[in-house]
Amino acid sequence: MQDDLKLGAYHYHLPEKNIAQFPSEKRDHSRLLVLNRTTGLIEHFLFHQISGLFNPGDLLVLNDTKVFPARLHGRKESGGKAEVFLLGYPAPGVSEQSKSDKLRFRCEALIKASRPPRKQSIIIFNAHSFCQMIEECGRGRWLIELVLDADTDLDSLLDGQGEVPLPPYIKREEGCWNSDRQRYQTVYANQPGAVAAPTAGLHFTNDLIEKLKGNGVGTAPITLHVGYGTFAPVQQQIISKHRIHREYIEISESTAELVNRTKANGGKIWAVGTTTVRALESSTDENHRLIPVQDWCELYITPGFKFRVIDHLITNFHLPESSLLFLVSALCGRETLLTCYREAIEEDYRFYSYGDAMAIIS
Repeated sequence: MQDDLKLGAYHYHLPEKNIAQFPSEKRDHSRLLVLNRTTGLIEHFLFHQISGLFNPGDLLVLNDTKVFPARLHGRKESGGKAEVFLLGYPAPGVSEQSKSDKLRFRCEALIKASRPPRKQSIIIFNAHSFCQMIEECGRGRWLIELVLDADTDLDSLLDGQGEVPLPPYIKREEGCWNSDRQRYQTVYANQPGAVAAPTAGLHFTNDLIEKLKGNGVGTAPITLHVGYGTFAPVQQQIISKHRIHREYIEISESTAELVNRTKANGGKIWAVGTTTVRALESSTDENHRLIPVQDWCELYITPGFKFRVIDHLITNFHLPESSLLFLVSALCGRETLLTCYREAIEEDYRFYSYGDAMAIIS
């Protein structure tokens, strides 16, 4: 257990060829490694065969967050190129818009340019929109204000100027990201606000979800807007000292009721992705019942954590020494998880966001 707290204990070697650069041709034809954490048995399937693991009365909990085109390219007043990476979906600004012919929205952003920006400097996107640096927030982040002509729509700006914010290990040539707008998104995404996809959900198709429903499996949505911090490296050698990023979550009364009823009736809770796990496990009362919530989630799950809500987990294969790897280890054990990863590499599985999937069942 002592090694479970050491960052270096979560290292593994992954050949570069196993880092998936593109999704599988069909969403539900990615591969699936299934670990029975009770017996230790490891089996291999295609993802669409996961329906055979469910029982009538089980509940599938899905994160319905939607990735928005958060990476914007523009030019400084001097003419130099600049990139603005929005760290959250912009909210209406504090300006009294009734006194202006402009629309204003605020959020934090990372700015990439040849020289660091200055307060009040602007980056121009097109003839109808620009952003202004309001306040430096540290670690390269700025509070910015997006300023749009009154007849310009925020979504039009993002859709027209923005790029899908793919993880840094996925490489794209300039102008070759159009297919990612559809594939780096779950089929059930409908709540804009994420800068990274809840990637375990990328394997589901509408047909597969309908098949599960036809087999007596319920579905319930939660929302956790995945933030840029999901890619932040852990730098503390003792992982308990790491501070997790916070992300906004919403759990409705109907979802809380479905989860509690399912557990009371003996059904199992299937969490799709680590984001769903964090949302569910952070939102219980003293009796371990799920409660409705609209709040920020800062739950950090490491080995030793006692799971109160979920029974089974569907997830992707995660980066070495990452907080996501700690979370999955807390469910099945670090050594067991690394054994699964070694077997997946031997079997030539594809890793990370566009990679294959893993199911951990009990």
